Amino acid sequence: MHIVPEAAIAGLMTRDQSFRAVEAVFASMARGSARNFPVIREALGHADALYGFKSGFDRDSLALGLKSGGFWPGNAAKGLTNHQSSIFLFDADTGQIKAVIGGNLLTALRTAAASAVSIHHLARPDAEVMAMVGAGHQATFQLRAALEQRKFRRVIAWNRSPDRLDRLAAVADEFGLPFEAVSLDRLGPEADVIITILSSFAPVLTATQIKPGTHLACMGTDTRGKQEVGTDLVSAARLFTDEVAQSVSIGECQHAVQAGLIRPEDIVPLGRVIDGGHPGRRAPEDITLFDGTGVALQDLAVAATVLERAIAEGSAIEV
Repeated sequence: MHIVPEAAIAGLMTRDQSFRAVEAVFASMARGSARNFPVIREALGHADALYGFKSGFDRDSLALGLKSGGFWPGNAAKGLTNHQSSIFLFDADTGQIKAVIGGNLLTALRTAAASAVSIHHLARPDAEVMAMVGAGHQATFQLRAALEQRKFRRVIAWNRSPDRLDRLAAVADEFGLPFEAVSLDRLGPEADVIITILSSFAPVLTATQIKPGTHLACMGTDTRGKQEVGTDLVSAARLFTDEVAQSVSIGECQHAVQAGLIRPEDIVPLGRVIDGGHPGRRAPEDITLFDGTGVALQDLAVAATVLERAIAEGSAIEV
């Protein structure tokens, strides 16, 4: 078996490679060639941590494996990333373990790629104002990947702790774009694309704050009880997701389903849009919402790409 340590990942995976791997996974899922297995994700009752397993299998690529990890909110004070995870790949023909791969950076890259894929396929072509809600560790990855999908003219953002917005301002500067910190009441009416990336259990945006034609990528809700936007906004939007089963159980749509405002059938797998089986956005004034719950197949796809490159370049450790 091979080990690809966390420290090696940055030199083995680009944003473009991550985008293409995640987009292909969405399409494979829509064709029924790949499936995710039920997620285990629970509060530990220790260190305020959430911990779990995500696993799946892709018959096209023969990617088989799981990601184990979660969220430790106290890690930042210890100089560690709050999200901690490892990815395990197995041989689909024999069940033998193939590799253990550091999953922290890959999780950030594939999560950013998922929202970027949704922007690429669902946002209005003339979108000009990019907005971020949240400025945690993953926010910079999200913003970089998003800014590559449209010819945005400026970036606006909101965060509970405004001092953290400097990191997003720095990313906007990388792309030569002006940046402004704004209130949520300003953010919604001005934004054409909004990414929410919070660890929140109460909504911060509602339907009255969002203008027609907006695309939202809700990327922070991946556990029962979490919520980033109001059920009124979910029920007003055209809904898309990585996987419907997760969207209605641990994703942003869970609350609107429980309230009887939407049905699981109202939520479209993004892979159907990618494959041409669904038109996606139907009109310029549509509000589109991508519920990014994070699926195991995304992790396996980027991990398989990293493993292949690491073996080819000699940076994988064989044991």
